[in-house]
Amino acid sequence: MISYASTLGFVAAVLTTVAFVPQVVRIWRSRSARDISLSMYALFTLGVLLWLIYGILIVSWPVIIGNGITLVLALSVLVMKVKFG
Repeated sequence: MISYASTLGFVAAVLTTVAFVPQVVRIWRSRSARDISLSMYALFTLGVLLWLIYGILIVSWPVIIGNGITLVLALSVLVMKVKFG
């Protein structure tokens, strides 16, 4: 049985992860990441990676899944920033 804390964690993970999708889509469609701060996304991506590692260490599925997906999205923004500048 899933606890209330896990349910809350999964909902939080879904919301914070889905929040990145419009940015990724916008950059992909416009082929422009001019207004994106490279240093901010680099630091953010590193932070998400550390949260993912933390989630793995404490075996917290909401933290692992949410940050794993967010890491992919944040990395895609970084790659498009470098590619489309």
